[in-house]
Amino acid sequence: MGIAVDAANRGFKVLLLEKNDFAKGTSSRSTKLVHGGVRYLAQGNLKLVIEALRERGFLLANAPHLTRLQAFIIPTYRYFDQLFYASGLLLYDALAGKLSLSRTKLLSKKSLVQLMPSIHGKGLKGGIVYADGQFDDARLVMSLALTANDLGGVVLNYANVTALKKNDGKVSGVVFIDEESNKTYEIASKSVINATGVFVDSILDMDDKSSPAAVMPSQGVHLVIDREFFPSDHALMIPKTRDGRVLFAVPWKNAVVLGTTDTPLQEISEEPSALNEEIDFILEHFNQYNEKQITKDDIKSVFAGLRPLVKTSNNKSTALASRDHTIIVSSSNLITITGGKWTTYRKMAKDALNNAVFVAKLPIVKCATRSLRLHGYTENIQASSALSIYGSDAKEIQQMINEDVSMGERIHPDHAYTKAELIWSIRNEMALQVEDILARRSRILFVDAAAAIASVEKVASIMANELKKDNQWIQQQIALFTELAKGYLP
Repeated sequence: MGIAVDAANRGFKVLLLEKNDFAKGTSSRSTKLVHGGVRYLAQGNLKLVIEALRERGFLLANAPHLTRLQAFIIPTYRYFDQLFYASGLLLYDALAGKLSLSRTKLLSKKSLVQLMPSIHGKGLKGGIVYADGQFDDARLVMSLALTANDLGGVVLNYANVTALKKNDGKVSGVVFIDEESNKTYEIASKSVINATGVFVDSILDMDDKSSPAAVMPSQGVHLVIDREFFPSDHALMIPKTRDGRVLFAVPWKNAVVLGTTDTPLQEISEEPSALNEEIDFILEHFNQYNEKQITKDDIKSVFAGLRPLVKTSNNKSTALASRDHTIIVSSSNLITITGGKWTTYRKMAKDALNNAVFVAKLPIVKCATRSLRLHGYTENIQASSALSIYGSDAKEIQQMINEDVSMGERIHPDHAYTKAELIWSIRNEMALQVEDILARRSRILFVDAAAAIASVEKVASIMANELKKDNQWIQQQIALFTELAKGYLP
């Protein structure tokens, strides 16, 4: 999506094809953080940290409706640790330069307990508070899609690329199937960019069966629990786990996201599922720091995402593997980008597009996305409003509710998502299936899987009416989504 926005902004003709719905995969399954990566600082990867801190600043400025500042606390149980982590975080602030979000501060035990009342108090010496960014990943993908569209680009979901076209051994376009109509289309293009995350190898194989694997997939799992177990507006950062990662407990959408894991995978799928040992790992580490102990019965939703880590000959562990991105230019001129992290998506897009422009001998136009305001940008953010994530579009959704009071009805009593938002997503955000609404446009599946299952009939019925679908479609959608959502229950 970042590439589509950048290319359209430079004046190129752009077509983005997505096999499923936008953000169906990894892009909707992150820890919801826009951050430099404190852990990468500890690994000595200053280049990545500096780049990510810069990009964090740009994203917070360009999409204020989808991002916000989030305060994090690292509790310490030894005075040495307090000094150690504080010095690292002061460096973290310094590396951000003018884009620093706030000053890192030391906390006394008393202050920390006031800010985070459920923290495990025995042996607690104090802590450190620092600031990072938070965002709604799937909604950012949607904002980017609408931005690309506003700039004259074309983005299509449910458009499955089945082959690459070639002319004299060079890629000259693609063949894709429209999954809705089942029609096949051939598209000619000067350049093709393979930006498919953990699935880049399947497109590389389409180009050349002998292509070496570019990705070493790793799975990250997140658990979502009720705020009653962790009643704090501050996020918890657990600085060290058994596998050398950090673990977070982050307030998000009236719930708390716990994660994540780093499990190497041999097989990849479009709907990855959490392993029992991954769930146990997160529960064990969170319970070491939290007085209110949680069990599997307290989990509202479990989701897993796959990291497209760059495969190198010296990869010993996915937890230690670099989060840098890499670009591969095939002899056919196919451009492939993989690796990276959400925070640096804009820089990744710029690098990929610069390569495509060079290889395809396109006119050189400077990248200008650093200060490009994304669709929905507004300076008047009402953070307390459930419609704030729509930014400037919120007023039109509110107008729908004002004109027809039934549009203000909630899809589920426990969640603020309304019928008006559902209709808006169908008409303006290309939502075509129940999963698109409950998983990515509303996020209910990711926050409360049982509530999503309870909402499926209502959503299917409203969608069928809007999309002119029959009862058979409704029943099919109910069955498909219910089966999928069971995988999000603990």
